[in-house]
Amino acid sequence: MKVSPFRMPGVCFSLFFCLMLLFQARDGHAQLRNTINLPDNDDKWYHIGIVIMGTSNRFQFNQHPRFLQYDSVMVSNPNNSFGFGIGGMHTFRINHRFEARVVFPQLLFVNKSINYNLKYPNTSNDEAPVMNQQVESILLGVPIQLKLKSDRIGNFRVYMMGGVKFETDLTSKANSRNAENFVKLKKADMGIEAGIGFNFYNKMFIFSPEIKISNGISNVHARDPDLKFSNVIDRIQSRQIVFSLIFEG
Repeated sequence: MKVSPFRMPGVCFSLFFCLMLLFQARDGHAQLRNTINLPDNDDKWYHIGIVIMGTSNRFQFNQHPRFLQYDSVMVSNPNNSFGFGIGGMHTFRINHRFEARVVFPQLLFVNKSINYNLKYPNTSNDEAPVMNQQVESILLGVPIQLKLKSDRIGNFRVYMMGGVKFETDLTSKANSRNAENFVKLKKADMGIEAGIGFNFYNKMFIFSPEIKISNGISNVHARDPDLKFSNVIDRIQSRQIVFSLIFEG
């Protein structure tokens, strides 16, 4: 069964562009006064910041051949869910066009879910025809990114970024026997990221709204052939859209 791509909720896009327009207006007003904020910032070899994140999360998975061989689980679909996080941004200047960024530590609190339709629910185990598993995770991650900057126009700049991420699930129960009756996830994951952002230079700091797609490339499913909710699924990979507000000095 092929899972359709997930969509970012419209409220996140609306917030993103409203903030962008607000700070563009402030930037345009500052330019009218011929004020260039933080004129020496581009010459710094290193600066630090704080990033606040909101996420839209989803699993991407492939069904196991057993899914077609048995009829206990008729349908298994991932659901969209939300999360939030915080991290420390470390930026290193390479030249006037490129910067290297490391977010450490990055802590994400995410909640993902899977929906099951059962043909023969076991009422003695409190099963229903439709079951929903919530998978809560606390992810400690280290994204490493390369940032490509446009020329600065007054107090405004556009940039693109891409890189890799390494994550550890601090709540993983993959090695615990009978920890739960549903899907278990492995502890480690890695993935790739890409996105776009905007730098708005204020008098004391740089404000940067950013949106990126973050896709895991590892199989994080700790498959248990003895559990009907787990054995019908083969590979599970993480999918995220991350909206960030970055404050840098």
